[in-house]
Amino acid sequence: MPTGQFPIELPDWTWQRAGIREALRARDMGAVFRHVQQFGGVSQARIATATGLYQARVNEIINGRREVALLDVFERIADGLCLPDDARHLLGLASKREAGATGKTFELAAFPEVVRVYASQASAAEEIQRQADTATEVDVLAVRGFGLLALNGSLLRDAVAGGAGAPRRLRLLLLDPAAPALVRRAAEIGESPASLADGVRLAEARLRELAGVCDVQVYRYRMLPTWRIIRLDTTMFVSAFDAGWEGHESAVYKVVETPHGPLYRGCRRMFEALVEDGERTV
Repeated sequence: MPTGQFPIELPDWTWQRAGIREALRARDMGAVFRHVQQFGGVSQARIATATGLYQARVNEIINGRREVALLDVFERIADGLCLPDDARHLLGLASKREAGATGKTFELAAFPEVVRVYASQASAAEEIQRQADTATEVDVLAVRGFGLLALNGSLLRDAVAGGAGAPRRLRLLLLDPAAPALVRRAAEIGESPASLADGVRLAEARLRELAGVCDVQVYRYRMLPTWRIIRLDTTMFVSAFDAGWEGHESAVYKVVETPHGPLYRGCRRMFEALVEDGERTV
């Protein structure tokens, strides 16, 4: 197989178009190659040279007679087409600087759905808020949600309460004030169970204020808090609760939906199960 060389570079704005972003998310390489032909004015032979594929293979992909399935081929295509990091993320690949840090593809993990790791919520806040500003669906799994949605100035409050830019649907899972797990969690963080329970009820009251802005659904769950999840359409920010720290103090994993990614699918499945079994309060 030929070695890729002479990469093709398109203006960043071409990768922001809705159609190509959907193609990247679906890993439709035929659509991606046609996009490059349209906006780069390049031939199939030029794409083949840049991506390390035979021209006949490029022709088959463009015409829908062959699909790309191997992760190393996706990476080679991304490198050959100089995909910006956000386009690589839609394709399910790590950022270029992350993928190249060790000189090996997919060294980040065996699962390229994990595209970035932040030290804490504070370091991820800017990107979370940026994505929340345009999200149509927001799902949150928290304990009482003060730092995420319940208080003015919390991480997602302004984006959700933003009127025309508000999501169509907001779902929030909070810890049931009557659950034994709340007593255990209160002890872990050095707070009285009564105070933590009152905090959940206050959060529910504050979230009712958003009912006129979008479809707000609040549910109570009863298991011990383990995962803290923020889903903004097809991107998740996942962190953990532990006896030694709060969720916002944990490392935050940015996870994107990919055709075969188990972490995104598993977290989504868990969230839906908790909603199904939970008690809706708002």
